Amino acid sequence: MLALVDTNVLVYRFDPRFPDKQRRATEVLRCGIKENRIRLPHQAIVEFVAAVSRPLLGGRPLLEPGDALREAEELLLQFTVLYPDEATVRLALRGAAAYGLNWFDAHLWAYAERFGLPEILSEDFQHGRLYGTVRIRNPFL
Repeated sequence: MLALVDTNVLVYRFDPRFPDKQRRATEVLRCGIKENRIRLPHQAIVEFVAAVSRPLLGGRPLLEPGDALREAEELLLQFTVLYPDEATVRLALRGAAAYGLNWFDAHLWAYAERFGLPEILSEDFQHGRLYGTVRIRNPFL
C-alpha cells in the first residue's frame, strides 16, 4: 500500500537518543525504497533539514548543516516527492477547518488526500483514525 511519510520518521532515522524508533524508521524507509511504496511531501524535506540541523539541548544538532543538506538531496533521489499546488493548499485549509488539525498536519493530510495515498505514517496523529480517505498509522507502535 502506498503511504505518505511524515517528518518524524525521517528525523528518527538519525536520532540515536531513541534507538528503537531509529531502527524502526530505518526499516520503514528501506522497505519503502525497495518496494517503491513511500512518498514524501516537499514539506517533510524542508522540516527534516530544519529539525536535524537545529542544535539540541546538549548543544549539537543531529546532523551538521552540510550533512543535513546532503541527506535532503538523497531523499530527493530515493523517493517520489510530492509538491504543493493550489488545490493542495485549498484542501489543507479545508482539512484544518474540518478536522481541527494544525496547519502543518493539515497540509500533510492534504498531500495524501490530493494524491490518492490511503495512509500517512506518523506519530503526530491519532493512530488508526481516518481523515477523509486517509488512515493514520503510527509505525512506532
